[in-house]
Amino acid sequence: MPQYIAFLRGINVGGHRVKMDRLREIFVELGLKDVSTFIASGNVLFSTDSDDADGVRVTVEDHLASQLGYEVPTFLRSPAELAATVAFCPPEIATQTEESSSHYVIFLDTSTPDSLRSDLAQMNSEIDHFYFAGTEMHWLIQGKLTESPLFDSGLDQATRGVRTTMRNMNTLRRIAAKTNPPWTT
Repeated sequence: MPQYIAFLRGINVGGHRVKMDRLREIFVELGLKDVSTFIASGNVLFSTDSDDADGVRVTVEDHLASQLGYEVPTFLRSPAELAATVAFCPPEIATQTEESSSHYVIFLDTSTPDSLRSDLAQMNSEIDHFYFAGTEMHWLIQGKLTESPLFDSGLDQATRGVRTTMRNMNTLRRIAAKTNPPWTT
C-alpha cells in the first residue's frame, strides 16, 4: 500500500487555524489509512490504496478546500523521496553546524523552473545560498532564518507564481525517522 507524507501550505499560519485532530479527520474522510500528523504545521503521514500520487494530491487539495474554506497547496512525497531529500548534502551544507546555520527545504510540484533558478542564483550571498535537487530547493542560511534579508517577503517575491511550501531540515529528519516500520520505504 503506497505511503505518503503530505506537506501542506498555510496550516496554522496567517489566521488559518486547524487542530490536528480535525486535520486527521479530513484525511480519514477520504478513506486514507494510517493517518497521523506531525507537529501543528501541516505535515500528514498516510497510506492509500491508490498508486496515482497526483490524483491523491488533487483529491486531498479539493477536500481540504471544501472543508476549510480556503486553498491548501499540498506536496506529496513518498518515504523514499523524503529520505533522498534528507540525504541531499552538497559539501557546503555538510560543513555547516546547526549552531552556525539554518537549512530549509522548499517543496515544489515540479523541478525548479529555470527562471526561478536564475532569480535565486542572483540572491546567493554570504548569508543565503540555494541548491536544487529535483522537486526541492535547499536554502542554506548563515545564521538564523530571521537574520536573512529574504526572511520577510524576499523569498515569497522570488517564488511568485510557483507553488511552494517550506520546512526546516530538522523537522524533515524527524518525519523521515517516523517513516521507518511500520512504514516502509
